[in-house]
Amino acid sequence: MSDTPRTDAEAFLPHDSKYRVCDADFARQLERELNRACEMYRKLDIHTLDLVDRIIRLEAAGDVVEKKLGCGCGCYGLCKVCQRASENWLKAKEDKP
Repeated sequence: MSDTPRTDAEAFLPHDSKYRVCDADFARQLERELNRACEMYRKLDIHTLDLVDRIIRLEAAGDVVEKKLGCGCGCYGLCKVCQRASENWLKAKEDKP
């Protein structure tokens, strides 16, 4: 099986054919580069989905921690240290431009 199926037909046209659009070797090179770029995009897309899933899990875990926040002083999240930590978490979760 060829790695350049779209441009193989171009290689079999006569050199003086009115249907020949470009040099077959150049067309094959472009097709190989396009195939590599498409494969790289596919891998990046999969990686992006994995990162989005991880962010969602981390946010859920952070929300659980924020709800159970307490500095050990028995304030149940009401002291300045706990309030500041809660504010910092909420600020970190905000969408960034």
